[in-house]
Amino acid sequence: MTRFGKTDSADPTSWPVAIGVAARLSQVSAKMVRHYELLGLLARVARTDSGYRQYSEVDVRTLQFVKRGRDLGFSIAEIAELVDLWRNRKRASASVKRIAQKHVVELTQRIESMQAMQRTLTSLLAHCHGDDRPDCPILDDLAGNCCEPKSPVLRS
Repeated sequence: MTRFGKTDSADPTSWPVAIGVAARLSQVSAKMVRHYELLGLLARVARTDSGYRQYSEVDVRTLQFVKRGRDLGFSIAEIAELVDLWRNRKRASASVKRIAQKHVVELTQRIESMQAMQRTLTSLLAHCHGDDRPDCPILDDLAGNCCEPKSPVLRS
């Protein structure tokens, strides 16, 4: 099966497949396959008479969809909504675009936050002597007293 869910002529997979094969084809661990099933991201999975899960080609395509969504940083809730839209042939692409736009805004905010953390740490590193002295602006900042005058430590 190719990344886009089409069967590759060189792919000898016969459907349905066991969880290990579904995990390998979707590049998701068996534990996550069961987790996604529990969350309802997969339709009810067929089972053999002895209770083993059997995954269809559609199930594996759905797992690939979920993995790609996770790789792009979508939350499980967003992926659930996207899976529902993907399954609904009468969907409006505007609904999909709204979810993706919201996600981009959230990613932008997270990137800005991480860049602020990087600037702070870079500044603290520039002020740290990194020698044998006990004074350390990094620890002072983490303790929340980087800018307060030093007061003696009282021991009882």
